[in-house]
Amino acid sequence: MNHSFEGKRRFNSYSDYFKKQFGQRVQKITVDAGFTCPNRDGKLARGGCTYCNNNAFNPSYCIPRKSVAQQVKEGIEFHKVRYRRASQYLVYFQAYSNTYAPLAHLKDLYEQALAQEGVIGLVIGTRPDCVDDEKLDYLQKLSEKYYIIVEYGIESMHDEILDRVNRQHSFAQSKEAIKATAARGIHTGAHMIFGLPGESRQMMMDSVDVISQLPLDTIKFHQLQIITGTAMAIDFQKNPQDYQLFSLEEYIDFVIRYTERLNPDFIIERFAGEVPPRYLAGPGWGKIRNDQIKVKIEKEMEKRDTWQGKYFTKSPSLANSKK
Repeated sequence: MNHSFEGKRRFNSYSDYFKKQFGQRVQKITVDAGFTCPNRDGKLARGGCTYCNNNAFNPSYCIPRKSVAQQVKEGIEFHKVRYRRASQYLVYFQAYSNTYAPLAHLKDLYEQALAQEGVIGLVIGTRPDCVDDEKLDYLQKLSEKYYIIVEYGIESMHDEILDRVNRQHSFAQSKEAIKATAARGIHTGAHMIFGLPGESRQMMMDSVDVISQLPLDTIKFHQLQIITGTAMAIDFQKNPQDYQLFSLEEYIDFVIRYTERLNPDFIIERFAGEVPPRYLAGPGWGKIRNDQIKVKIEKEMEKRDTWQGKYFTKSPSLANSKK
């Protein structure tokens, strides 16, 4: 193999990255700080992304009426039972757009989280149109003392697909926000969804060469799942022909071929999404868990003698960036 990942891995693993960075397991504590989104509250549109139902992935202790400090404390107690070796934590601001508020309010929420014992940083999920220079400058200062990563929902690089799912921002805005964040030395992540309505497999695959040239640290992949209580669940019933949902075998093949062309510097945080079966309004993959999917992907990569970045070519502009 012509790569230099940790151990015998065939991709740049998130867990290995944190063990190398901090010398031990680092556990995420998810909080719901009561944010909304500009495509949900009427600033840009109503209803939010058509696929979005945050209840499908929020832990039980994430209740916005509780303070961030209380949620973090309860989250640490919850994870101490399951992961006894973890003593360092990242607080994950996950639900909706977690920079969509005045800076003073953001400071209060973030600093509540950072004040808790064992918390070494923040993971902030947001949209590219919900950051500005003032917020990024503040996060840059925080990043001098804590591990800070801002994760942007790219989802697709095709604007017509983003329009179809009511994202209300463009791919150009994603690129701009990612570059502005990375330029300040803040860790930067991205999220992609494979299988959005109207997006062919070839359109999805075409994105890898473009995404790979962005100054990203981490990337997450999700297969599209049709979730109950969403506008997409209604659209799926009316227009099933617009959806190319993956079977598990198809997805493993697709994501391996995507990974072969992916920048090998990117840390792959997740290969697939997972929601409780009761939330599925479309076909699913049964009771298989994310870690089992990852094992299947690695075994298939070994069988094919392939790895992340096998067919990646770095552009001259990227060679001169922070990477």
